Amino acid sequence: METVISLSRRRLLKMGAGALIVRFTLGQPSGDPTKPLDPSEVDSFLVIHSDGTVTIYTSKVDVGTGLATAFRQTAAEELGIPVELFTVIEGDTALTPDHGGTGGSSGIPRGAADIRRAAATAREALLDLAAQQLKRPASELTIAAGVVTHPSGRRITVASLIGGKRLGLKVNPNAPLKNPSTYTVVGQPILRADVPGKCTAKHPYLQDFTLPGMLHGRVVRPPAIGAKLLSVDENSVRGIPDIRVILIESFLGIVAKDEWAAVRAAREIKATWSDWAGLPGSQGLDSYVREAPVDRDQSIANRGDVNAALSSAAKQLSATYFWPFQSHASLGPSCAVAEAKESGTTIWSATQNPYGLRANLAKVFGISQDKVRVIYMDGSGSYGTNGADDAAADALLLSRAAGQPVRVQWMRQDEHGWDPKGPAQLHLLRGALDASGNISAWETQMWVPDGPQGNRALLGPESAAMPQTHGQGAGLMTQNLDPPYAVPNLRVVSHHLKGTPLRLSNLRAPGKVANVFAVESFADELAAAARMDPVAFRLRGLTDPRGIEVLKRTAGMLDWQTRLSPNPYAAEGDLLIGRGIAYVRYKQAENYVAIGLTVAVHKATGKITVRRIVCAHDCGLVVNPDGLRNQVEGNILQTLGRALHEEVIFDQSRVTSVDWVGYPILTFPEAPAVQVALIDRPDEPSYGAGEASSAPVAAALANAIFDATGVRLRRVPFTAERVKAAFANA
Repeated sequence: METVISLSRRRLLKMGAGALIVRFTLGQPSGDPTKPLDPSEVDSFLVIHSDGTVTIYTSKVDVGTGLATAFRQTAAEELGIPVELFTVIEGDTALTPDHGGTGGSSGIPRGAADIRRAAATAREALLDLAAQQLKRPASELTIAAGVVTHPSGRRITVASLIGGKRLGLKVNPNAPLKNPSTYTVVGQPILRADVPGKCTAKHPYLQDFTLPGMLHGRVVRPPAIGAKLLSVDENSVRGIPDIRVILIESFLGIVAKDEWAAVRAAREIKATWSDWAGLPGSQGLDSYVREAPVDRDQSIANRGDVNAALSSAAKQLSATYFWPFQSHASLGPSCAVAEAKESGTTIWSATQNPYGLRANLAKVFGISQDKVRVIYMDGSGSYGTNGADDAAADALLLSRAAGQPVRVQWMRQDEHGWDPKGPAQLHLLRGALDASGNISAWETQMWVPDGPQGNRALLGPESAAMPQTHGQGAGLMTQNLDPPYAVPNLRVVSHHLKGTPLRLSNLRAPGKVANVFAVESFADELAAAARMDPVAFRLRGLTDPRGIEVLKRTAGMLDWQTRLSPNPYAAEGDLLIGRGIAYVRYKQAENYVAIGLTVAVHKATGKITVRRIVCAHDCGLVVNPDGLRNQVEGNILQTLGRALHEEVIFDQSRVTSVDWVGYPILTFPEAPAVQVALIDRPDEPSYGAGEASSAPVAAALANAIFDATGVRLRRVPFTAERVKAAFANA
């Protein structure tokens, strides 16, 4: 062992921050101090180079969704420059304008819209410049293939007009946009440039990134979430060469030149921690959530007289549904590289919000924001805030203490055990049918762990006793709590609990997956009570033609035969066969999605096999059908795994589901055939597709299991053990 560095929190905060670092990394250009970053300026988003190529700059990041390709298509369409000439620089706080982080399916409706307006403004300016050069009215000029042309044959290239120079223009929010009927690039299945490298192990992931003189870091987490460090036996790792132990209050870290030495030292170092047992445990978590103190009630919808309608109804139903804590379960554990120098601080991270991370780290570490640069690099797994921001804070803590750049790579146990979780949700639904089988009343109540808004506390600084906010935001959890069907008497209330056992985070389609699971399962239960076919029951309550179309399209793809559930012809040897469907208008304002699937349930073992999934998807204008189809398919399969397998298990002290055995995800043999019908509406706004198609999956699966077996599963995940228990209790 080389040495032990023990720092007080005060001394750590006094260490230098310095000026902005600019460096060349993995093909990214170094920072240009003259390039504007103001999102109101065209030059912040677009640079046309002297060779005719164009660089797009954006704070939005492509976490595997194909967003960068869609940005290229959007800008290429408006500018009239070939799409292959565009590159994208994303998520670099020294280079890109801050027009928001990546989340909430906002990449297309907000990010692409910003780029489109900048490109449209640039096109008008280029036409004006060309009009001066060609001495022809701008209204008579067109731009195509990077060339401005007049009907007379006179022409000039865009590169010769402006290449390498600034436009010096404010983005015009009213700049004329091209008519979708003229599109030649948007709507085309342009292939993603990153896929070949990812398929051949040549793509530069953050986990592969190195710097000269870089050390490898590991953080030793306590055996219980709230435990404090009492003592460390440095002699326990004295036999491991070239390591340094970093102690800051209860923060215990290892840095080493060799990564394996850091791994060994983190495993072998002997530390004594205080006892802590402040968790309720995951057994009986639904009861804990239902009985926990409520901080506030939020009324989502309230019309008519629900109590009166329930009391006078021909039929009443009630049901309780539960969704557990879930992890992001990133395939590659979180990673970050930090270089803290007197001249400035640079962090390489897979964060979905580089500017947000910069602001938070600057505040926590006491550094001026203009002295911190965050550079996004692809990590292997995301869709919400996983451990990426925590790993960045770990790396910065260790770099400041060691005086060298440090790469922190979490281990699998770190990722599963310590990433912030998607929250548990409990839903109590009551409904009523009139004599004609129409829904006459509906009530949804949800109980969800909550906490103060603001940045969630970062693990490393928390252990180091550094002051920071303790936000527990998990996204907009209350959307899609109300049914999309006609209901004259409706009451929807969300009970926000005072605290949460585990740190919260926005996990893909936050809240909406569980909400739609409850709402669309209950819609199926009402259909069965009304003795109606599930599709016919839904169609009777829908008036939106786009919603009706996706529901009918999905039913058609599944060869839906009108009948009651459960399936009277379910038996196929030892298997029970069923079909299910679910629908959502995402956030009640965006995409229209319906999911249908078929299942086979083994009567003896309880094993569920999903044989086929179909989906009709309407997100308005489709920018790239190939990318959109891939996104929808990925959404569906990831959520299928969440419904079948995923549940965070914890005792009174810590998370115990810290590997792929304790926290399984969908496997390749389990993945069914997926068929997607994309409904393109060029004249409608384009919505993001990063979340919507995940929302109906669990409900469609639960409905198919009921159709096959006659038993209703209301608690996720749908494990074989729970299926067998449901059979036993039926």
